[in-house]
Amino acid sequence: MATGRTHRPATRSRGIPEATVARLPLYLRALTALSERSVPTVSSEELAAAAGVNSAKLRKDFSYLGSYGTRGVGYDVEYLVYQISRELGLTQDWPVVIVGIGNLGAALAGYGGFASRGFRVAALIDADPAMAGKPVAGIPVQHSDDLEKIIHDDGVSIGVIATPAGVAQQVCDRLVAAGVTSILNFAPTVLSVPDGVDVRKVDLSIELQILAFHEQRKAGEEAGGENAPDTGAETPAAVPPAPRSTGGGRKGPDGDVPAVMPA
Repeated sequence: MATGRTHRPATRSRGIPEATVARLPLYLRALTALSERSVPTVSSEELAAAAGVNSAKLRKDFSYLGSYGTRGVGYDVEYLVYQISRELGLTQDWPVVIVGIGNLGAALAGYGGFASRGFRVAALIDADPAMAGKPVAGIPVQHSDDLEKIIHDDGVSIGVIATPAGVAQQVCDRLVAAGVTSILNFAPTVLSVPDGVDVRKVDLSIELQILAFHEQRKAGEEAGGENAPDTGAETPAAVPPAPRSTGGGRKGPDGDVPAVMPA
């Protein structure tokens, strides 16, 4: 099986928009669920509903991949699983290193979804000497002094940062210098990376703050509907209070996009 260091997905060279790329895993998750239920074909409307998008957007997305559907029949589920997996680069082996084996890093190490989606956790790395050799999810933790050698020996091109914010940039710099070209960042800070390095930022606190905003808005709408007199005029939407500064902001490229954990 090919390794991640010598092969890159074809999506960029084929000009597939980033928004479409971001939706491909949603389609693949829905299709995989159908495949597990031995469903042979699916319509664009059914697949769009399962993926949480509208059918017109789905058909537009699939137009970038080629025409895989048959009018009146729908899409062959198994074939589409393969085609999307190929476009995402999931038909090859992607060795991954996780740096920072605290509570979050240990949870990520034990996440079974990595292996099932083509990502092999090649190494767990931590700066604490007491962690060295300790097995986490069946993988012995290695000291951060060996980070560069590990990346070289295992042919790693994807790194996961689960360290405290204060050391995340330093870890990022070492990963990039060692040859890592894609980083999944769980540290609550924005990373600065050179051109050619892709960063996806996962900030669970941001996702919770967004949910809190929606909860507050719903509560305001309910209170307004129960207590406000009916004057016939529209009630302005509640304005949320300004968020408090966390003091951890760092400027970096605009390409860092908040993401959510895969299901």
